[in-house]
Amino acid sequence: MPRFDNITEITPNLDGSGLSIGIVMSRFNQDVCEGLLSAAVDELLNLGVADEDILITTVPGALEIPLVLQTMADSEQFDALIALGAVIRGETYHFEIVSNEMAAGINRVGLDTGLPIANGVLTTEDDDQALARMQEKGSDCARTAIEMVHLLRAVVA
Repeated sequence: MPRFDNITEITPNLDGSGLSIGIVMSRFNQDVCEGLLSAAVDELLNLGVADEDILITTVPGALEIPLVLQTMADSEQFDALIALGAVIRGETYHFEIVSNEMAAGINRVGLDTGLPIANGVLTTEDDDQALARMQEKGSDCARTAIEMVHLLRAVVA
């Protein structure tokens, strides 16, 4: 229902029918990443994305995610991409480097290519926080990817 008379408002659309979605998942912190992936794929399927329209790729760690996202975006085969991973704080500065550089890389790919990318790389203090968040974050990324495809199409229509 519109908020204002005489003002056009684009409403969220979560229909995944006919959309092609690419997923890049880090294998580091495997259990959490598999949980993220399972939740994302389940939600994509629930929203109407066909099995054959989902491509899953894996990379060694979170820092490798942006390069594969960029390659997938440049292929022009996908309507949206999803990045999945888990960076869990340790005792060194490495956590900050990986978290910051990975996030900046993912954002840059989306802005440079104009392709929607849902960032589902968890950055947590410990394993328990990551495990507690993986199901909701995976599902949320699927919804975000689909919604953003439709939003961007509607904005330029």
